[in-house]
Amino acid sequence: MTIAAAAAGVAAFLGACSSTPTAPADSAAGSGGTGAAPGAGQAGASPSGPARSPNLVGDQPPAAPREFRAAWVSTVANIDWPSRSNLPPSRQQAEAIAILDRAKALHLNAIVLQVRPSADAIYPSKLEPWSEFLTGQQGKAPEPAWDPLAFWINQAHVRGMELHAWFNPYRARHSAARTPNAPGHIANTRPQVVRQYGKMQWMDPGEEAAAQHTLDVILDVVRRYDIDGVHIDDYFYPYPIEAPGASGGEAALDAPANGGKAELEFPDHASWQRYQQGGGTLDRASWRRQNVNQLIETIYSGIRKEKSWVRFGISPFGIGRPDRRPPGIQGFSQYDKLYADAELWLQNGWLDYLAPQLYWPIAQQPQAFPVLLDYWLGQNKRGRHIWPGLYTSRIDDTAKSFTAEEIVQQVDVMRSRPNVNGHIHFSIAALMQNRKGVTDQLKATSYQGPALVPPSPWLGSDAPPPPTVSVRRHASGLALALGNVQRATQVAIWARYGEEWRFNVVPSHRSEVVLTDENGVPARSVVVSAVDRLGNESARVSAAL
Repeated sequence: MTIAAAAAGVAAFLGACSSTPTAPADSAAGSGGTGAAPGAGQAGASPSGPARSPNLVGDQPPAAPREFRAAWVSTVANIDWPSRSNLPPSRQQAEAIAILDRAKALHLNAIVLQVRPSADAIYPSKLEPWSEFLTGQQGKAPEPAWDPLAFWINQAHVRGMELHAWFNPYRARHSAARTPNAPGHIANTRPQVVRQYGKMQWMDPGEEAAAQHTLDVILDVVRRYDIDGVHIDDYFYPYPIEAPGASGGEAALDAPANGGKAELEFPDHASWQRYQQGGGTLDRASWRRQNVNQLIETIYSGIRKEKSWVRFGISPFGIGRPDRRPPGIQGFSQYDKLYADAELWLQNGWLDYLAPQLYWPIAQQPQAFPVLLDYWLGQNKRGRHIWPGLYTSRIDDTAKSFTAEEIVQQVDVMRSRPNVNGHIHFSIAALMQNRKGVTDQLKATSYQGPALVPPSPWLGSDAPPPPTVSVRRHASGLALALGNVQRATQVAIWARYGEEWRFNVVPSHRSEVVLTDENGVPARSVVVSAVDRLGNESARVSAAL
């Protein structure tokens, strides 16, 4: 995920972060106003957000559009947020608000926020120290005190967006860190499970105590916070490096074949020998994969026991196992090098969504985007969500830069496949900066209106009860009074303007929504449904003047 760190840039980002850290106006639902957040694109301010298509006509509207649209927000090395460490909390909150407002205006419906960059935390934790990327010094609490994760969750939810908490499972210290590990950091409390590898420190996946610690950290967040998902990235065993002191990892994308260069062995000799002495029979590579597999399975089962509705997503490197690849695909093997058997995780249903990092262009034959996409779809025998990661931050000023059209076309390719219903942008910085007009192009072509997150029926399929709705003429449009939204997190609204249906989504805490007239045309009727946090939709109810 940190491949794009050097290109992230903060100057344009800072210019986009002038919002004040206040909740959107719709947090005061039921006040009788429109309840729309400035820049949030919610129903009430204007129907400019809903999709407009001359085909959306008829007595009844079509099914609600469904697509997971998200962006990663990296905290490691201050790639995305906060723009630099040790900003005052008010500035950090303002930057978070700016990101969420931009995401909402673009019709994204989820944020994947990095909450654990390097065995540290951007939230108060008894298990790990505060991150230096937040406060400027590892272990130093924010002043004045606040809970960034709780803030992000609340602000996402009042905008009707999901918040997925993103954890790095094994990294213990990043090369961008500048302050010493805090006394409570695992490198100090359990040094026997931490290894130095190049410029970084890693928890050894072969150490039971390391895996247990990561599981404890994740489940602690699941218990204490109202997150919608748990997300882990592509860093399992570290990306191999050539020699001590090399940066490691980042070269895998641009030179995925690794050129057959000699690699430094990860220093897990102690745990490997202990396994052998205990009667273990696997070879070293298979043993490493088993270590990671056990963590993935226990995370998934642990989440299910705590909160059955919290989805578990994994974002592995985008090229699969060497022995299963389609003809012509070449490159770095996460299976052999990172010991990540993502195909097995799909096969066993140990995740709810897979977000393979498909970070190459459509036309780059050895790593062609459509071919890799189809490969992962072919591995998905259990019907889990495949929501690929897009390298939107590759839109930059380098010779390898993507065009904005490349990202738009990749979205089109995914939509041409019947079993792909979502994607995630790496990272939000590119969308905040509108690099080469990508944000404008996505809004104009790909995201003309909002969409509901697709359901996950294997986690539960009981629909919430239908809402109640009544309508009246408002000074500026059609006022909807909404009720009976228990078990719902959102209300889906189809509104009929003349002969045309337009779609919008509002958080379920909104008791009144005003659909404003547009160009003198009022909304005269609506079809409304309640949607729960698993995406299950109630029966529809209608109302008209």
